[in-house]
Amino acid sequence: MGSPTARRERLSPADASNIVLDAPDQVNAFLMAGVLGPGGPVSASGQPDVAAIRSAIDGLVGALPRLSQRVVAEGGGFAWEPTTLDLERHVRLVDAVDGSAGFEALCARLMVTPLPLDRPLWELLLVPGVAPGRVGIVLRIQHAMADGLAAVRLVEALLHPGGSAPDVAATATRGVPPARRARRTFRSTLRTFASGWKRTITVFRPVVPRTILLGRIGSRRGVAFVDVPLDAVETGAASAGATVNDALLSAAVAAAEAALRARGEPVPPVLPASVPVALAGRGRSGNAVGVMLVPLPTGEPDASTRLRRIAALTSERKADARSRGSFELTRTRVGTLLFRRVVRYQRLVAMFVTNVPGPRHPLALAGAPLERVWPVAAIQGNVRLGVAALSYDGMLRCAVHCDADAVEASVFAAALRDEFARIAGLTPPRHD
Repeated sequence: MGSPTARRERLSPADASNIVLDAPDQVNAFLMAGVLGPGGPVSASGQPDVAAIRSAIDGLVGALPRLSQRVVAEGGGFAWEPTTLDLERHVRLVDAVDGSAGFEALCARLMVTPLPLDRPLWELLLVPGVAPGRVGIVLRIQHAMADGLAAVRLVEALLHPGGSAPDVAATATRGVPPARRARRTFRSTLRTFASGWKRTITVFRPVVPRTILLGRIGSRRGVAFVDVPLDAVETGAASAGATVNDALLSAAVAAAEAALRARGEPVPPVLPASVPVALAGRGRSGNAVGVMLVPLPTGEPDASTRLRRIAALTSERKADARSRGSFELTRTRVGTLLFRRVVRYQRLVAMFVTNVPGPRHPLALAGAPLERVWPVAAIQGNVRLGVAALSYDGMLRCAVHCDADAVEASVFAAALRDEFARIAGLTPPRHD
């Protein structure tokens, strides 16, 4: 199951930074949770044929070399090294859960469970009990392998209707010959630190007042899933001159307000959100994102007005985030170590929000249809709340991930669902 070779491939700076950022108390992994219906290796009663699923995955390894590579230290940095892939470790059946709530609780526990760094940085778990006649799946990926967009491409490569390897594998997981790397000098390192100094200083600006949303992230996490009709949200957002991504930000800040009030906590006038934006140049890297900081306004009861305000903010900030690229300090190992410490005390960002375009066609795992899927993103530094969304099968599928001692996931999810309903109910202005 996979054959090692002597060839190594240097990790890109963005990918390497995600290895350095991984810590025992803050696992740097991305999770895709889904529900498979009967078909192929899933019986009518929802029992999976694990051997058949492993065989299907094994048939894709040649087209997806990252699946059989591990990370090793090399010359002060890191490299991808081919290794033997043991699918009995990477594709496993786990204990049954008690319905959707049990599935959410399992995902919450997995967000604090490290992936072993001595073997390929992924695993696929099969989870009985998520629903009658259905089986859950959880694909966990260390962030060095993929950001949100690349993770979706990996999912598309693993779960596609044909049941065999696709003609074109996901770019971020394909073994691309490394580009010629410019030799790093002490002077270029200084320039990198200098260019990031301004952004580093801003991390310490006390933009966010003291709030329970910021603080040490504990090991007790909450995860909750929310599904809303994509067309209705898109139409409602468009009526206010906004996008689906703006609608997600608007719903997230309204839900954060509701969660704070439910705990009797004060609501800051602004809750800045860190929002990843895709960069044009990905090359061989699994990570290619800049960061857009959006100061989301609170205290606005009208959904249309809030959407318009947020749309104006994102339209002016997205281009700047793309032009700046990845955070400068995370382009070096020493800088990433400094960044990892700095962000545990920052007061610039109050929550993480990410929206990834999903597959444009229904997916299946070796013939078992993927009926539902949710992305669960890591929370890091001192930011205790994150919301991730993915469009799939006509729905916008969202996952809340939070420190359970700061935010009640179910309360946030209910408020998120309510706010999306308000946005979906907006109608375009009449032009009589």
